[in-house]
Amino acid sequence: MATEFKLPELGENIEAADVLNILVKVGDIVEKDQGIIEIETDKATIEVPSTVSGIIKEILIKPGEKVKVGQSIVTFDASESKSSSMTPEIKETVKAQKEEKKSPAEKKYIPETKTVKSVSELVEMKLPELGENIEAADVLNILVKTGDMIEKDQGVIEIETDKATIEVPSTLSGKVVDILLKPGEKAKVGQVILKVETSDITVDEKIETKKPELVQAAEENVELKNAANIDSSKGERNKFAPGEVDQQPSIAKEAAPAAPSVRRIAREIGVDINKVPGTGPFGRISMDDVKAYSKKLNENRDSQPSFGIKQEALPDFSKFGNVDIKPMSNIRAKTGVHLSYAWQTIPHVTQHDKADITELEKFRKTYNPKVEKAGGKLTVTAILLKVISAALKVFPQFNSSVDLEKKQIIYKKYYNIGIAVDTEHGLIVPVIKNVDQKNLTELAIEMNSIAEKARIRKISLDELQGGCFTITNLGGIGGTSFTPIVNSPEVAIIGVSRGSFEPVYKEVTTASPAGGFEPRLMLPLSLSYDHRIIDGADAARFLRWVCEALEQPIKILIEG
Repeated sequence: MATEFKLPELGENIEAADVLNILVKVGDIVEKDQGIIEIETDKATIEVPSTVSGIIKEILIKPGEKVKVGQSIVTFDASESKSSSMTPEIKETVKAQKEEKKSPAEKKYIPETKTVKSVSELVEMKLPELGENIEAADVLNILVKTGDMIEKDQGVIEIETDKATIEVPSTLSGKVVDILLKPGEKAKVGQVILKVETSDITVDEKIETKKPELVQAAEENVELKNAANIDSSKGERNKFAPGEVDQQPSIAKEAAPAAPSVRRIAREIGVDINKVPGTGPFGRISMDDVKAYSKKLNENRDSQPSFGIKQEALPDFSKFGNVDIKPMSNIRAKTGVHLSYAWQTIPHVTQHDKADITELEKFRKTYNPKVEKAGGKLTVTAILLKVISAALKVFPQFNSSVDLEKKQIIYKKYYNIGIAVDTEHGLIVPVIKNVDQKNLTELAIEMNSIAEKARIRKISLDELQGGCFTITNLGGIGGTSFTPIVNSPEVAIIGVSRGSFEPVYKEVTTASPAGGFEPRLMLPLSLSYDHRIIDGADAARFLRWVCEALEQPIKILIEG
């Protein structure tokens, strides 16, 4: 009785695979779970096992073809094996076939293991994950030296990322045997930074003897043979249903060594397969090689967002006079790239208005000594934190982010506000979390603390992430107004300039019986916003609401 063996399910969203190798031939006796063919999907190379026992009657596919899930690949003559088990005679035949297929080196090779005990262990300490999209950092200082005894969580090196300076703690205890970094070098995430000898540890290890060179060479030959099978099958393609066309171009004689599935993915994402460096045997290109090459291309594009605008070459400035060239700090470089991206991708509009803070200033001076006694300082920025968090609840579109790729708007239900801090190393924006849940004294204390940490470069990555809206205050320096750049992926930022007394006309009222012009302390505010999600009328209403809340704080209690 003839039985067809079909390609089983290969995984979610996998409908077909490329045939790399046929592991049996017509007339072979196979048993259940024995490998029949070797295939390659978009994700892995798989050996497909048989689900029945019997004799191979016909092989319906060839190396290099594409087979679909459910397609028949071999035919079995199972008349001699009605049960799932095989007779002793057939089993002996199968065993003999397997022995014949083995090379002499494979027959001789038997792995050996032995148990080893030790009272100490040399452990490599690697640079841990530093945060989202951070892959490397500059080493500022080494806090330990060879021979030092260190404890877990003790600081071992000080590094500077694109956002902050961080002290990296040790993940283990022991004696420092080797230090593999120097100040000024760049360390990548996952790179070994120290070798530490831990003590009082007993380890049982299984140590496997190395394979003979002959076996290793045989395995490399099998790998090379599989690659040759794929490239030699350039003219043999699976038959397609009516109307279907195979879009895979034929493989040229001198083409890069890669499986059809790898070539297809490279073609779909716009990568020239011939430019991808292969890391497999004899330079064979894997899916991971294509992904790594594509990632590198994207990183190079993102590092200098130009949108097709080529940067002009700078002249030799030394021809005109003396110059002093200094390297750009990580923080300054990252700020430049981020703000360039924000300016070029976000359609900016800036709305200007002024708030009468005459009464607010009296309130601030009255309560500031009490806040200072608690460890903070009651500033206009601290008060704005509370006002802005209330305004974001009234105008939720200002507390959102835009996802153009998915055509979605993400509305946030938390209220974290960033404060732009001017430091000697560049602009840093620490974030104060859950502003709406804290009173003015708590906000003033936290703002004072986090700004100081930013200036001395001791701020953590967590304190720089998760912002919904940003406040930047230049009032201490001067100016009447400016256009702040939206801190992507946020959609708005408010700039504060220096307040000054101006003549403001007051109509005759009970509060102002004389009427006429009065000197009032006016605070200039500049709101930049993302016009893709925020309309001009909404921006004007938002900024006017903020001004009125500064003039009449009870508005926060009533509406915020």
